[in-house]
Amino acid sequence: MIIKSAEFVTSVANENKLQDFGLPEFAFVGRSNVGKSSLINALTNRKKLAKASSTPGRTRLINFFKINNAFMLVDLPGYGYALASKAEQSKWQALIGTYLEHSTRLQRVFVLVDIRHEPSEKDKQMLEYLYYYNKPFNVIATKADKIPRGQVDKQLTIIANALSIGKDNIIPTSTESKQGTDKILQIMESLIQI
Repeated sequence: MIIKSAEFVTSVANENKLQDFGLPEFAFVGRSNVGKSSLINALTNRKKLAKASSTPGRTRLINFFKINNAFMLVDLPGYGYALASKAEQSKWQALIGTYLEHSTRLQRVFVLVDIRHEPSEKDKQMLEYLYYYNKPFNVIATKADKIPRGQVDKQLTIIANALSIGKDNIIPTSTESKQGTDKILQIMESLIQI
């Protein structure tokens, strides 16, 4: 799939403001600073479509982007940001939960984990949550360019074992080299048949 157009549509801070855009949706979720915004930018070939920051916890809203006037990419708030207050963290969790449970257009959730680290308890909880609500997902291992190429397979095995999934179900990606982006776009294309 070739992305010809990508535009920011809206940000939502409150679950009561969530709306149906009438298009298939693909959501990106993961810990703060795992690279959700950077991956969206790499997929769309737009450097500043999604605001990426070196400061964790910047995405505090659900951000919607319309792609090719055919589907939506949905950037969910990062979880596990330790410096956020408990009240703020629970607000984000409610926002994420409401979206994931109630979006009737959601085709796939892409769960991002950092390839350099073993998945956290919050990552494991996210997968349990998706299993419980029967939401289809793929795990994406970000920042593959940050480790030696020979270490990638070993790290994928560690992630697969921690999350109790097959290693082949994990897509290693790099926003620098665009590694893995074609595979993600193929998954999207197969689900919406454009």
